[in-house]
Amino acid sequence: MSATRSAADHLPARLSLKSLREAAADCRGCDLYLHATQTVFGQGPRRAQVVMVGEMPGDQEDLQGRPFVGPAGRLLDDAIAAAGLARQDVYVTNAVKHFRWTPRGKRRLHKTPSARHVEACKPWLQAEMLVVEPRIVVCLGATAAQTLIGKQFRITQQRGEFLVTAWAQWTLATHHPSAVLRAPQHEDRARMRRELIDDLRLVAQKLPDFAAKKNSKEPAAPARPQRTAAPARPSR
Repeated sequence: MSATRSAADHLPARLSLKSLREAAADCRGCDLYLHATQTVFGQGPRRAQVVMVGEMPGDQEDLQGRPFVGPAGRLLDDAIAAAGLARQDVYVTNAVKHFRWTPRGKRRLHKTPSARHVEACKPWLQAEMLVVEPRIVVCLGATAAQTLIGKQFRITQQRGEFLVTAWAQWTLATHHPSAVLRAPQHEDRARMRRELIDDLRLVAQKLPDFAAKKNSKEPAAPARPQRTAAPARPSR
């Protein structure tokens, strides 16, 4: 993959979810399109208050062309509902829009995208944020967190903390649903699922509609919020 190639070469002149989705369908910003069925772009309402960002589409997402429709997506749907959020009010997307995989017999196994793939695809994510303008961004897993918060971020140390970033009023990172499913022990899976739900409950409590409905006060902001670089309009 050429170091100069990027999704920025494929951005439309006018940014909207429709124009971005159509342009991304033909993205050749990195080499992942060569072995993927299709681009899997974000999905959700234009003015979603919450954007959830995962790592990349999986096998079922690649086949269906929609994010979070496989086993991890079903777990995420359950966690969103348990937290008091409405799935149809959340915009879901991934840091990387093509499925990277390695063959194992007839199966296609997830292969973590490289830093080059994440960087090449970042203009799509930046553009989605600029269009949706969410109140809260939820990073699902380490790849999304390090893409949006910084390479120094560690889920094990900072999961569930609200950080102030330029992406949204609040940014929080939690477990990726697929990490919950992959945990080897039942006790670990149960714990991580509880933690995922608890983190999403914190997100729900930050939303004005939720606060009004529950007639409760918003939780206090963290004592030492962190900032990341501003998501400037993707360069062409």
